[in-house]
Amino acid sequence: MNEKNLKLWEPFRELVSMRDDMDRLFETFFGSGQGDLDNYWRPAIDIEESNGNLMVRAELPGMTKDDITVSVQDDMLTISGERTRENEKKDKTVHRIERCYGQFRRMIRLPATVDADKVKATYKDGVLHVTLPKPESLKPMNIDVKVN
Repeated sequence: MNEKNLKLWEPFRELVSMRDDMDRLFETFFGSGQGDLDNYWRPAIDIEESNGNLMVRAELPGMTKDDITVSVQDDMLTISGERTRENEKKDKTVHRIERCYGQFRRMIRLPATVDADKVKATYKDGVLHVTLPKPESLKPMNIDVKVN
């Protein structure tokens, strides 16, 4: 046996190769989904309640406030917008694109009625903060107990 023909076994290389093969299998069977990602993405959100307010945070990195629309109607909050891909330069080679681009729309049914006239939205460091105050009539009211 010729020692020059022997190769060192690298199990991690085989795992990566197997992962690539599985990715190709799923893309063949289900479609790549890349077309869907080009036109639609779904930013992550958190919803919390505190001090008579609902607070919604949405991760929207790489956008400006002009790219984002926030609206409230009845018990539905809608956050929508579009994140566009940077202009591609012809003198570079793209090896991978994993960030999502395109239009998005999140419609969130709120767990309580809110005062739509007092809703505030701020955007900082790629995170949209929406504060939705509950109407005064729905906020808990403390009642003093009188002693006779």
